[in-house]
Amino acid sequence: MKNRSMCVAFTLVLGMVVSAVAADTKPVRTGSGEMAFDTVPGWGLRPDGKSALGPTHGGVVVDSKGNIYTSTNQGLVVFSPEGKVIQQYLGPKYSNMHDIEIRKEADGEFIYAARNANREGIKFNAHTGEIVLKLPFPEESGLQLKKFNPTAITVAANGDIFLSDGYASNHIFKFDKTGKYLMHFGQKGNELKQFNTAHGMTLDTRYKPARLLICDRNHKPKGRLLHYSLEGEFISVVITGLGMPTSAAVQGDYVSVPDLEGRVVILDKSNKIVSVLGDPEGSKPRVVFNVPQEKWIEGVFNGTHGSYWDKAGNLYVQDWNVSGRIIKLVRAK
Repeated sequence: MKNRSMCVAFTLVLGMVVSAVAADTKPVRTGSGEMAFDTVPGWGLRPDGKSALGPTHGGVVVDSKGNIYTSTNQGLVVFSPEGKVIQQYLGPKYSNMHDIEIRKEADGEFIYAARNANREGIKFNAHTGEIVLKLPFPEESGLQLKKFNPTAITVAANGDIFLSDGYASNHIFKFDKTGKYLMHFGQKGNELKQFNTAHGMTLDTRYKPARLLICDRNHKPKGRLLHYSLEGEFISVVITGLGMPTSAAVQGDYVSVPDLEGRVVILDKSNKIVSVLGDPEGSKPRVVFNVPQEKWIEGVFNGTHGSYWDKAGNLYVQDWNVSGRIIKLVRAK
């Protein structure tokens, strides 16, 4: 990426060369307590041991059947729970899906995507790839923006769609389920109610009524999470002092938050950090896109960008990575 707001300069550390598919690669335990996980060496690789993805700068979701979808520079790739590629569609034309969310609706299962480089949000059928809705910049807002680069998308229970312009104005736009513009809120800055790269966003169902959980990635002096109501009203700072939080995924009382500096933090319902994944004690912040597959280290993340839970409480993590890295973490017994 060309500047910090588009994902930080490349930095290589941890120079030890370790094959990601060496025959003697063992699972590595990461995290702590109830939120400890074991890696699955070689998960998601092709039979020849190479990554099936190509460069990754996106998200990951799991459908109702347990299949795993991840966005890449080559479109969308679908894996079985065992890590085999079972489908690939949309192709390079729809490569820039920076954030994805999945939702089961009355007429099927759909993926919503924020496409920063293509200046739009989209909705498509998760199983056929048919695009059923596009969300370009809403001229009805009356805003005169030089750029529109959406980074995050989420959907309320009633179908209202929220699209964050995290790489540009830092406004968050609200549409109804048909794509009709309703309102916008937020602005760029480092004040309490401003965003400095509203990079990630999800519906926080840990609370009633549900609210927006927003990753304010580059807020000074450190990244933070915020709660806003679905009407665009500021509620609170959830947690601060993070590195560079990129996205969030909720399951039950827990939320996983990938950090571009190479870790995933897990918060409980009180928003206390209860586990840190992929960041061995003493390792340095990485933010490293340009780590080729032959330099991946089992259990050490590089530039974590997306995560998602399956029904069993396992986690799938996507790294921002030149070779295309997705990691399966199995919940420790």
